[in-house]
Amino acid sequence: MKIVTTPMCEEIVKLAGIEEYVVNKHPKKEDGDLAILLSESKVEMDALPIKLNTPSQIFESIRKVSAIASSELSDDDILEYFRDYELAEKYLNSDFKTGISVKVYSEFLRDIVLDMGFDINDEDFKYVIYPDYLKDIVTEDANLVEIPSHGGISKNPFERIEVRYSILESLI
Repeated sequence: MKIVTTPMCEEIVKLAGIEEYVVNKHPKKEDGDLAILLSESKVEMDALPIKLNTPSQIFESIRKVSAIASSELSDDDILEYFRDYELAEKYLNSDFKTGISVKVYSEFLRDIVLDMGFDINDEDFKYVIYPDYLKDIVTEDANLVEIPSHGGISKNPFERIEVRYSILESLI
């Protein structure tokens, strides 16, 4: 089976033990038999969609991708990948509640703020959290928190968590 993945998912493919694959930002049918890509992406071929916004999503994605690799990783094997990333490990199986209400401008940030224990409230909020690519549509003018999306941030999902979560942790 010929696997194709996007740059944002390549690290998961590697960690899951798949050694032969093609990287293409926009996978096409002729690139391979199976695309491993972010769940928001659409392709006209068989695909394994994964989510990489939170530590638990990364954990589950490694598990899903390793299931199609030659040897399925155990939970302990997967946990080892979190050891070098303080915030990813801290929030992996957390149940934090901050008591802080925020307004959120995107679905991927929604996953993150809920994972970190923020409450989402579009009417009564302390902070407005938005991705860098939506900067021009934010109508509020105070307590704004910009979070890097895909451009200008590491392709490594663990490093993305460290950056994004550290910005949001500073609000707590």
